[in-house]
Amino acid sequence: MPTLLLRFPGQRYHATPSGSHVNEGQIEWPPSPWRLLRALLAAGYNTLGWNGDLREPMANRPPPLACALIDKLAEVLPTYHIPTASGTHSRHYMPVATIAKGRERTTLVFDTWAQVGEQTLAVTWDIVLTADETALLTELAARLGYLGRSESWVEVRVADTDARVPLANCVPDTELPSPGPGWEQVPLLATQPAADFARWRESTLAEALAPMPLPPGKRPGKPLLDKREKAAAPYPPDLIACLQTDTNWLRGHGWSQPPGSRRVFYWRPSDVLEAGAPKPRPARRTPPTIEAMLLAIATDSGNDHALPPITRVLPQAEILHEELGWHVKRIAQAQRISAHSLVISGCDSAEQPLKGAHQHAHILPLDLDDDKHLDHILIWAPMGLDHIAQAAIRAVRKTYTKGGVGKLKVALAASGALADFSRMPRPLGQRLNAVVGPPQGATEWVTLTPFVAPRYIKRHGENSLEGQVNAELQSRGHPAAIEVERLGPGTEDVTIVRLRVGNEAGSGVAPTSWDLDWMRFRHFVRTRRKGAAPPVDCGFAVRLRFAEPVRGPLCIGYGSHFGLGLFRSVAPDLETI
Repeated sequence: MPTLLLRFPGQRYHATPSGSHVNEGQIEWPPSPWRLLRALLAAGYNTLGWNGDLREPMANRPPPLACALIDKLAEVLPTYHIPTASGTHSRHYMPVATIAKGRERTTLVFDTWAQVGEQTLAVTWDIVLTADETALLTELAARLGYLGRSESWVEVRVADTDARVPLANCVPDTELPSPGPGWEQVPLLATQPAADFARWRESTLAEALAPMPLPPGKRPGKPLLDKREKAAAPYPPDLIACLQTDTNWLRGHGWSQPPGSRRVFYWRPSDVLEAGAPKPRPARRTPPTIEAMLLAIATDSGNDHALPPITRVLPQAEILHEELGWHVKRIAQAQRISAHSLVISGCDSAEQPLKGAHQHAHILPLDLDDDKHLDHILIWAPMGLDHIAQAAIRAVRKTYTKGGVGKLKVALAASGALADFSRMPRPLGQRLNAVVGPPQGATEWVTLTPFVAPRYIKRHGENSLEGQVNAELQSRGHPAAIEVERLGPGTEDVTIVRLRVGNEAGSGVAPTSWDLDWMRFRHFVRTRRKGAAPPVDCGFAVRLRFAEPVRGPLCIGYGSHFGLGLFRSVAPDLETI
């Protein structure tokens, strides 16, 4: 996406919005898309030697490459990052060359501008340019000497492709509907879509030429051709010609607004252009970081069996993660801060995955009422959920599921420290506590969702199942397990993994539904929709034993941030569920 970075060496920007008189004291902030495209065309004619007479905008044509570039830029509405500016003016008493009562008469003229300072304005078009078009745009931008009035000296350059451009804070109203308090709408002049203009011109021109049809089977005379040419003159052939019209041409043909143009509403911060010196902004109070938040999901009908099955923990977590990312961008735009969230994205400011012990958010769909359908989602981050992440989670109102009955309602059920979740009422709180683990930790953990190995499994060594499990544990700051037991038909327990009651080993306790969940592991979705597939698409049921208690939640392996590889604690004081 090409981005122009504009800096005003004189620290001021002079421009009157289209359709406004200079004495109205209005300032076009930001520069309209129409003005930017006309400035690029003017730079080409004035400095690159393009042929054509600017006094005859219908006759001259830029080079084909320039036409292709302008057509692409005109097809989409740009977004802006506009710095805070102060609106100010000077008053001039201009002579009008008449004498009244022995004195020369004058008229008052306002000169209004935005005091920008050393800040940079960024304009971004969401398009893809070829290498030649990018080179031409770079050359045109470098040759721009002013923007708006001639006093608005400007230095323009094209941002590098790998550079992080400032976050847009002025966008079309179609991209940011109803942002709420702190925003205002401003009309800017932009080009019509080329297809819309072509349709309008064809119908309007046909209507204008209808009273003077060409005679069938005869060569038309010069008077008729002259009349038709005069009737078609007010309608430029394309958007390039529309951009090159000047004030005299518009007045001569009775236009109050350039053909091929439209007025588009943009949202901008209400305090981005102030009258007078910028006012001090009150400091925002940032809520404290918390460990986890719990969301409840439900259908409109209240039918729990229409909720996603437990085998869809991975895709449901991915869908919610995309929704959270969208809300982060929306909240960042409203607060005019960076749209990047370490805890939600799991990437640094350069969009590279975070290194270290997996401190960013884990999205863990859960079945807390034991009906084999997901009804809650635990969002937990060892690094803590900051105020942006909390706001994004609270803003989620719906999610989806493949093949479901429709949208799923989402509501916040709990938030705070993991220890606070132990006070949730039974039975939901009891099953949640097994996932979170006791406050002092547990020495035995059993898979609740399948463990998917992040690398190819070897028979022995560090890439064996046991080696990969311990490597995953250590990468998350946990000690290595003293025993890694694979559960399944080949184990001595066969199909039973009992929960222990009191201080006994669980003799006489019937297996619960959790005991038999490993048999369903082969039905779980184990491959991400938007991400690399696992080396081996196979899920394992595993029991871990540690020498010292380990605190939860415990989730390891491929897809562990989206619900796979989640373990539950088997604590001596855990009652039978």
